Amino acid sequence: MIALIQRVSEARVVVAGETIGAIEGGLLVLLGVERDDDEARLRKLADKVMKYRIFSDADGKMNLNVQQAGGRLLVVSQFTLAADTEKGLRPSFSSAAHPSEAERLYEAFVAYCRSQGMAVETGQFGADMKVSLTNDGPVTFSLRA
Repeated sequence: MIALIQRVSEARVVVAGETIGAIEGGLLVLLGVERDDDEARLRKLADKVMKYRIFSDADGKMNLNVQQAGGRLLVVSQFTLAADTEKGLRPSFSSAAHPSEAERLYEAFVAYCRSQGMAVETGQFGADMKVSLTNDGPVTFSLRA
């Protein structure tokens, strides 16, 4: 399971011209689900996302996590993160989870974050989404579980 997290001052997801998820401050989480992922991995990655200290404290040091900074999550499914790009000029998606399993784990990731007290907005699994953001920093990290 892969999460590309970006510290944002704002982010939104639009589907068919309608905003379906938006945050003002927090993390945009692009989530890729791979074939061998399970609930244990999703909990490990979700905990890491929520506890990763990439927000500035009063001294300007990255010492706060998203909850401590008063931020929210915008979680967007992005199967292309599971692509194998080692060979050739066309990505292979053989390591990506089957869509039904990926959707189940994506929804479970969101539910787990919410159960931990995190405010979460989402994209729409499998939809053609337009994602816009203002990256704060810029600060971007790739996390795996």
